[in-house]
Amino acid sequence: MRKNTTSHRPGSPRRRATAIAAGTVAALLTVTFQTLPATADATGADPGSLPAKLSPAKRAELIREANAGKADTAKDLGLGKQEKLVVRDVLQDKDGTTHTRYERTYGGLPVLGGDLIVEATKSGKAKDVTKAAKADLKNVDTTPDVKPATAETQALKLAKADGSKKTEADKAPRKVVWLGQGATKGQPTLAYETVVGGLQHDGTPNQLHVITDASTGKKLHEWQAIETGTGNTQYSGTVTLGTAQSGSSYTLNDTTRGAHKTYNLNRGTSGTGTLYSGADDVWGNSAATNTETAAADAHYGAALTWDYYKNVQGRSGIRGDGVGAYSRVHYGNAYVNAFWDDSCFCMTYGDGTSNTHPLTSIDVAAHEMTHGVTSNTAGLNYSGESGGLNEATSDIFGSTVEFYANNSTDVGDYLIGEKININGNGTPLRYMDKPSKDGASKDAWYSGIGGVDVHYSSGPANHFFYLLSEGSGTKTINGVTYNSPTSDGLPVTGIGRDKAALIWFKALSTKFTSTTNYAGARTGTLAAAGELYGTTSAEYKAVQDAWAGVAVGARSGGGDPGTGKTFTNDANVTIPDSPGAAVTSSVAVTGVSGAAPSTLKVGVDIVHTWSGDLQVDLVGPSGRTYRLHSSAYDPTPNIQTTYTVNASAETANGTWKLKVQDLGQQDTGYINSFKLTFP
Repeated sequence: MRKNTTSHRPGSPRRRATAIAAGTVAALLTVTFQTLPATADATGADPGSLPAKLSPAKRAELIREANAGKADTAKDLGLGKQEKLVVRDVLQDKDGTTHTRYERTYGGLPVLGGDLIVEATKSGKAKDVTKAAKADLKNVDTTPDVKPATAETQALKLAKADGSKKTEADKAPRKVVWLGQGATKGQPTLAYETVVGGLQHDGTPNQLHVITDASTGKKLHEWQAIETGTGNTQYSGTVTLGTAQSGSSYTLNDTTRGAHKTYNLNRGTSGTGTLYSGADDVWGNSAATNTETAAADAHYGAALTWDYYKNVQGRSGIRGDGVGAYSRVHYGNAYVNAFWDDSCFCMTYGDGTSNTHPLTSIDVAAHEMTHGVTSNTAGLNYSGESGGLNEATSDIFGSTVEFYANNSTDVGDYLIGEKININGNGTPLRYMDKPSKDGASKDAWYSGIGGVDVHYSSGPANHFFYLLSEGSGTKTINGVTYNSPTSDGLPVTGIGRDKAALIWFKALSTKFTSTTNYAGARTGTLAAAGELYGTTSAEYKAVQDAWAGVAVGARSGGGDPGTGKTFTNDANVTIPDSPGAAVTSSVAVTGVSGAAPSTLKVGVDIVHTWSGDLQVDLVGPSGRTYRLHSSAYDPTPNIQTTYTVNASAETANGTWKLKVQDLGQQDTGYINSFKLTFP
C-alpha cells in the first residue's frame, strides 16, 4: 500500500495531501482507480491444467529436483553417452504436472536446436516429450577443419550489411553442434556460433548470430536475437516493434526494453488481458477496426519512451531498475481516457468515442509512462498545485518524447493529444504555448490555482516549459504556429527544448518532493539549472524569466517588470510571528489620471524564513483587497515576486497598501520593499 504524507511544523499551514490505498492512478483526463484481480478469469478451463503459482523458492526447489534426476531422465529418453541434459526451467500445473525444459550438450559442446520439454505426472512418470529437432545425436565429429577467425570474418561482414560498425565480434566464435535450420541434410553438424553487436541501419540494437559450418566455412544460418516486428499503427505509420519469437509465433514482448508487453483487454475492465501473438510478426493495418492497430501504437509509444529516458535522461525503465511495465489496450467500451496505475505497474488505453480513436498516440503513451516515472521519483501528490505539476510533467515529457521520436507521420509539437481527436472537432486536448486555448486550463499561476482540477492547474507549468524551450511570441515549428504570451507582458528568450527537458527532469528527480508547489518548482528548476549551467548563465536567467512569464517569481533583472510610473516604499516593516496581527506597507499614488490599469504591476520583496506562513494582499484605495499569495505548505524562504493585478475597478490616485500576515508559528521576517508600477 502506498500512502502520500506531508511533513509540517506544528502550527504552520499545510496543503492537504491525498492518501491513496492500493496504488496511485493517474489518468490523461481524470483520476480513475482500478482494482485488479490477482489472476485473469479462466472460466471454462480445466482447473487442474491451470498454472500453479510458484513462489521463487518453490520454483528453485523444482529446478533442484530436476537437476538431481537429469541423468535418469536422459537414460529414460534413450540419449547417447555423450549427451547431457541441462535444466533451463520448470513449470507446474495445479494438478502437479510438471513441464521441464532442457538444453542438451554433446561431448561438452552446446547443442543449438537440441532443446526439449518433458511433461511428467505428479508421480514423476513421463507423459510426453517435445523436441526441437528429431535427428539423433550420433557420430558427430567434434574436430573442426576451419579456424575460428574465418567464422568471425564472415559474421562481421554480414553484420556490416545490416548497419553494424563493429570491427570484432561481441562474443568470439564458439564451437557448437548445430541442429537447426541449414544443418546438412538435417543432421547434427559441428559449427561455430559468432555474435556481433552494434546497431542496425534504423538504430535498432544488433545482436546478429551467425552459424558457420566448422568443416567447410559455409554459412549455415543467421538470425537477429533482437526481435523487431512491423507495426501498422493508426497514428505513427509503419514502424518497427520489439517482439519475441516463441516457436512459430511472435508476441508483443519487447525483450530489449525490460520485457515490456502489450495485452488485449478485449473491452474488459479488469485483469491483465491476453498477450498479443501472431504468426507473421506484422501487427495491425492502420485501422481502428483491427484490434492489433491500437496495440502497435501503444507498444511503439512505450518503446520510444523507454529509449528517451534511457538514452537522454540515463534512466533504465520507469523505476530505473531495468524492468519494463506493460500496456493494456481496448479497455472498456468507447472509453475516452488512458491511465497509469501504480498497483499494476501498467498503462491502460481506451478506444475513444465510438471505439474509433484509441488513446494510444505517442504523446499519450509517453504521458502515461511518465506518471510512473514521477511516482518513482518526486512522488508528486495528485492534488493541489503538486497535482498540477504532476500532470504537467507528463505533458512535458509526452511532448518531448514525440519530438524525440522524429516520426514523419506524428511530428513533434507542443500540442497534447492532437492525434486522438478527443474533442470530436480535430482540436488537441491541451496547448502548451497558451494553455487557456482549451477553454479550461490556466495560463499563469494565481493564489487559488490549487483548487482547480489538476489537468487544468497544469497549465502554468506547461506554459513555463514552452517559454523556456521556445520563448514568447509567434513561432512556427514543424508546420504548427504558436503565439505564446507572458503574464507580465515582457518577452522570454528560449534556450531550446533539450536543455529545458534536462532541467525539468533533474528538478523532478533530485529537487521536487511530494508536496512541491509552483513556488517550489521555481526553486527546484533554478537549482537544477544552476547545477547544470551555472547561476550566472543565460539558462539560469531564462528559467527565472520563464517563471516570471507565468506569474511565478521575479525576472532575472529584478522586481521591476518594465517601464512606467513607479511608486516605492523601501521602509522595512517587521512581520510578527503568528498569532500576531497583519502589518502593512503603504504608497501614496499621485499624478495618475483615471482608473488603475488592468495590468498593475505589484512588486513584492519580503524576507522571511518560511514563505508558506504568509498571506499577502494588495489593498486598493477603495479598501478592496486583491489576494497575491495564500498561506500554504511551502518551506522555501522569502517572497520576491512581481504580480500582475487587474485593478481597473480602483481609482489610480490614493493610498495603496501591501498587507501581510503570518499564519504559522516559529518563523519571522519583514517587508523589505513594496512597489507599484503603472504602465
